[in-house]
Amino acid sequence: MKRLWLLFSQSVTVLVAAYFVVATLQPDWLGRGTTRSGAGIALLEAPAMPPSLPAAGSFSGAARKAAPAVVSINTSKEVRHPRSNDPWFQFFFGDQGSQAQAGLGSGVIVSPEGYILTNNHVVESADEIEVTLTDSRRARARVIGTDPDTDLAILKIELDKLPVIVLGNSDALDVGDQVLAIGNPFGVGQTVTSGIVSALGRSQLGINTFENFIQTDAAINPGNSGGALVDVNGNLMGINTAIYSRSGGSMGIGFAIPVSTARMVLDGIVKDGQVTRGWIGVEPNELSPELAETFGVKKATEGVIITGVLQDGPAAQAGMRPGDVIVSVDGKSVGNVSQLLTAVAALKPGQAAAFDVQRADKRVELSINPGVRPRPQRNVRR
Repeated sequence: MKRLWLLFSQSVTVLVAAYFVVATLQPDWLGRGTTRSGAGIALLEAPAMPPSLPAAGSFSGAARKAAPAVVSINTSKEVRHPRSNDPWFQFFFGDQGSQAQAGLGSGVIVSPEGYILTNNHVVESADEIEVTLTDSRRARARVIGTDPDTDLAILKIELDKLPVIVLGNSDALDVGDQVLAIGNPFGVGQTVTSGIVSALGRSQLGINTFENFIQTDAAINPGNSGGALVDVNGNLMGINTAIYSRSGGSMGIGFAIPVSTARMVLDGIVKDGQVTRGWIGVEPNELSPELAETFGVKKATEGVIITGVLQDGPAAQAGMRPGDVIVSVDGKSVGNVSQLLTAVAALKPGQAAAFDVQRADKRVELSINPGVRPRPQRNVRR
């Protein structure tokens, strides 16, 4: 019995070793996944996967959910030579006429009623705006309103059965969260890129008046402006707006406007025709040792120093003076001019708010009743 068991174990060992050698050197002999091409070539194929199961780590579900609501925007405007009306110019060069200048961008359908969020710079001064959906439907869009201070615009199209994106909570984003950027870069067609949230609350970039950007390394290129930044569930987190680039292409530093800001702009424009923001009538500056010494507020280590106060403005009526350092607005700390502008803009006009101020060597609290922020004097198409 012992000899039989020894013989059996040796046989199994030899067979396993032979199988291993054949599977390594000549797997086609075993017929595992082997097929023949049209030319009779033996090929190995992976086993078929159920179509309902995405590959591990795939973002296909989020892309399928969000992509249909992201549209391509094509604009055109008539451009004339700046001297086309000069008689001498016409004498030498003739009537040059006007030329059509084309523009390209992206947008996001946020309502089954046809409202589309995009960037103001995508549609600014455009004479015609055409929207193309992923199902190849096209429609002329009209501008409902724009907000140059945040570089956002609201368009509207008249089509049925529109795909609509789901709005997420951008305030819940954390640095390191995975995100997707969806748009139409360079006009090549809808493209999805992936990355992470690189930073939150980016400001002082000189792009918009009010800045609170989501920074991402998901590739954003020309044509992506106005497109969607979504989370791994396909929910809208922001509107892609700008990139930092030395070449004109993506360098891994892109910026998106949070959906919380976009929603506020959407509601304001649709309801009132404009975004209503708070305003107190001051000239703020970054706090520096030189300004602190000039105005006698050496004890101030943080906040925004006020170097000018508009006569009879809301701040002046509440007793604010040049040299005051605003430390907080309505309980929220402010550390730079951008944060102060954003905090004041968020105040409801006509509703008093508390301002914590450093004045000389003491702290005072002022109750300021903000007014309505004046709109910038710009030629914006309505």
